[in-house]
Amino acid sequence: MTLFRFSRACLGVVAGELHRLGYLLLACCAMFSLAGNASEALPAQQAVIKMWNGNKTASRQQYEREVLVLALKASSKVAGDWMLEEDVTDFPRAEDEASVFRTKGFDIFGTVAGNSKLANEAKMIIPLPLMKGLLGHRILIIRAADKNKFAAIKTPAQLQQFTMGIPATWADAALFRHNGYPVIEKGSFDDLFVRLQNKEFDYVTFGANEVDSVFKERAAASGQLIVEPSLLVYYPFPLVFYVNPANPALAERVSRGLNKIATNGELDALFERYFGTQLQAIGLKSRTKITLENPILPADMKDFTPSL
Repeated sequence: MTLFRFSRACLGVVAGELHRLGYLLLACCAMFSLAGNASEALPAQQAVIKMWNGNKTASRQQYEREVLVLALKASSKVAGDWMLEEDVTDFPRAEDEASVFRTKGFDIFGTVAGNSKLANEAKMIIPLPLMKGLLGHRILIIRAADKNKFAAIKTPAQLQQFTMGIPATWADAALFRHNGYPVIEKGSFDDLFVRLQNKEFDYVTFGANEVDSVFKERAAASGQLIVEPSLLVYYPFPLVFYVNPANPALAERVSRGLNKIATNGELDALFERYFGTQLQAIGLKSRTKITLENPILPADMKDFTPSL
């Protein structure tokens, strides 16, 4: 029955059933009201959140995406529905990475706290570590022929006799230089291990969270490289989310969600699922530890300590 026909039915009933007129008139008004305000009856539009997740290893991409999803779910009751759009495009040029908010319109991405490429950019940091400081526990990949040379290293001065290789624009190049370590910063992630084999430098480092997958996917096939078994280079290097300064509501939402999943154990469970077995196998506590300073930590994370 259309609205027009229903209105005529209402008028026809008036003569014979006056006692029902009030109810019918209310029904008619309600139907016309819904027809005239249909947009108000539709569910609220989902918030579309654009995450940039490039310039990092596949294992980090997956972990950071899952952390963000957990945080968004945890804040849904207060902040509403959401839809995540992820872009894993790599931006090798520092200026392109720096401008992901200003020129590319992304809302959020994960990176190390104090990323120097963002120094002159407007941004909001959520100073809550996503990975317990694991990214700052660095394991070396070296040439297999040099295994005994690295096994003999016990002090920072001894490691400083060797040169580290790192792709252009990666955040920890300046950190190693600040601590007096020779660095060759050049090329891309794709050619890094060929250049290590060709003796352009002596070692590369990756977080304990990703070194195993990086080695298997990119370095193992040659048979010339190994994961160095005795050393650990440590510096405070917390992984955090940065948010577009034009979206403070998102920063508040993600911060609320992260606090919730850190408190209720979901973040610990995710960390354990990704890294628990790997950390036992890599034996962080049994390695010779060489500690570096991190001069780029933002003020609100100067006192950061890992929670492993």
